[in-house]
Amino acid sequence: MMTMTAVMVIIIIIMIMTMTTTTITITDHSHHAHDVGTLGVAIFTISSSRSLADDAAGDAIAAAFESAGHTIVTREIVDDDIHRIQSVVETAVSNTDTDIVVTTGGTGITPDDVTIEAIRDQYDKSLPGFGELFRRRSEAEIGTRVLGTRATAGIIDAVPVFCLPGSENAATLGSTELIVPEAPHLAGLATRDET
Repeated sequence: MMTMTAVMVIIIIIMIMTMTTTTITITDHSHHAHDVGTLGVAIFTISSSRSLADDAAGDAIAAAFESAGHTIVTREIVDDDIHRIQSVVETAVSNTDTDIVVTTGGTGITPDDVTIEAIRDQYDKSLPGFGELFRRRSEAEIGTRVLGTRATAGIIDAVPVFCLPGSENAATLGSTELIVPEAPHLAGLATRDET
């Protein structure tokens, strides 16, 4: 005579043998599925006194992106003029080759520092965490003078736009430690379909 346990085991074995195989399709809803592989980057150095030949901050930003395999699609020196800054940024974000815009210079508090005034009203969304993190990382180098920087970022027409100070150290810190590592993700999210 079979015990109750043996009967249960036989029933389970029969059930397993007669089951049909079901295929389950798993869709990748990874948070990074939309990241942009190779970015097209527009770099604008805001200065009335520099040229491309002596633009250490712009060079640092370009080197950071290029070393990560991204492409510089625009690189330009732009005078400290609100309307000119607005114009070049508007042109860049409307260019389908541009995935990211980075400006350097004009983020301080002198009268000719007008980059933030030129760009912040164009933001569809602001990214306050960028400026906060930039200042926190900069404090180790410049101490409380970090209060004088207005580094900021936001999204304009689905393109992330970052505004860095004009020093080479600030441009290097901002681009290598903050922007380049996150830019593919932010560019992907900014253009992601809401379907």
